[in-house]
Amino acid sequence: MGLVRRRIGCAGERLWRLEDFGDLPFSAVAQSLSRLTREGTIERLSKGVYYSARQTAFGKSLPSPTAIQELASRGKTVYPAGIAAANLLGFTTQTARRSEVSTSALSLPRKLIGSETVVHTRRPEAWARLSEADAALLDFLRRGAKSSELSPEETTDRTVALLSESGRFERLLKVADSEPPRVRAILGAVGEQIGKPAEMMQRLRASLNPFSKFDFGLLAGLPCAKRWQAKGIMDEKQDFGETEKTEFERGGDTAGGAK
Repeated sequence: MGLVRRRIGCAGERLWRLEDFGDLPFSAVAQSLSRLTREGTIERLSKGVYYSARQTAFGKSLPSPTAIQELASRGKTVYPAGIAAANLLGFTTQTARRSEVSTSALSLPRKLIGSETVVHTRRPEAWARLSEADAALLDFLRRGAKSSELSPEETTDRTVALLSESGRFERLLKVADSEPPRVRAILGAVGEQIGKPAEMMQRLRASLNPFSKFDFGLLAGLPCAKRWQAKGIMDEKQDFGETEKTEFERGGDTAGGAK
């Protein structure tokens, strides 16, 4: 269809989707885009997504990473993760060599987000109600704050400050049931420190196995961490001792068998 070709030719460099031609017959548009792809006029990036390049001194231009990640996230929740999440929240000034994101989707189109991007899928659907910063904070807590480049004391202070911002603790509490126990325990320790109502704390407490211990990572210094079942130095030594014992016993069995 000549109209599709003219529109693409006049627009210059940009990404195109099938819905950009919603005023034209679907089958005719699909055939035209397929023909233009075979000719090399446009490049198919993903199902229903095409790119019209411009010629540069170094060859054809490449699509903007920001634009393609925006397209990849359309209809899905995509949030920064790892170093990117820590950077957004002010825990580090580093930028990761490879982009890292989390999503509630089962997958994201690799041709759009890039083959090097680390993708953490199957995040709770409840994250769809969260802002980018709220989801980044949950990712940060899931990792025990270990992506922070601040000191443990500074990391703890900043985490408490972020969770003290108006409405944030309450928003995260609404999705806490879908989070790992460590996250719920850290939220409980911070909530107690900043004086959240007893009924909130009771709800979090009831969701935890009273016999479990949780690795708070850099947040182990929270004043209420021990009351919220944070692992201490002795717990870590005991875990290490059990590992050593198991390995020793396994080695003894092997040696015995060899005799």
